[in-house]
Amino acid sequence: MARETASSCKKCRRDGLKLFLKGERCTTKKCAFERRPKPPGQHGADVGRKKNSEYAIQLREKQKAKRAYGLLEKQFHLYYEEAAKSKGITGENMLILVESRLDNVVYRMGIGSSRAQSRQIVNHGHITVNGKPVNIPSFQVKAGDEIAIKQNKLDTELVKELKGAKIVMPKWLTFDTENLVGKILERPKREDIDLTINEQLIVELYSK
Repeated sequence: MARETASSCKKCRRDGLKLFLKGERCTTKKCAFERRPKPPGQHGADVGRKKNSEYAIQLREKQKAKRAYGLLEKQFHLYYEEAAKSKGITGENMLILVESRLDNVVYRMGIGSSRAQSRQIVNHGHITVNGKPVNIPSFQVKAGDEIAIKQNKLDTELVKELKGAKIVMPKWLTFDTENLVGKILERPKREDIDLTINEQLIVELYSK
């Protein structure tokens, strides 16, 4: 599958927001965003001096959301189209859909240190949903689903480090690091999503 190949740190610097694309590294002094918060490129220092157009502001919000969740344009636009057809507020529906992806859930449960690593964990068949192996990162979880690490993967180094760890996670899900089993308690709500994104700007961009 196609993926963006640009440096993760440059994405954060370009968007002016820490997207935690490199997992634990983003919380240390090694984080490039902490050391060089200005946008990349020779004109990065001048970015804040010019006034952005309405389109540029809307585009930047879309890019932030896409990059945070590791999605390509076509994937992200499909979530917008599905959200637009659903009842409720389109922007909130869109974020809830991407938040409900299996790779994001694996990340939120602390199984993967970043969404990229969590996507790889799912792709490699390490995760089961309700007892059945699922290797599709975009799989939509729902309330009541049980997420677990596949039995024959329990002796990996990643799982050994996870055993007994204390993980802070959203209230809509839970994960037992002793038994390595988690559960989706309810569908995520907009207030459960901690990313600093103005989804209404994204809707305005796509609805033009």
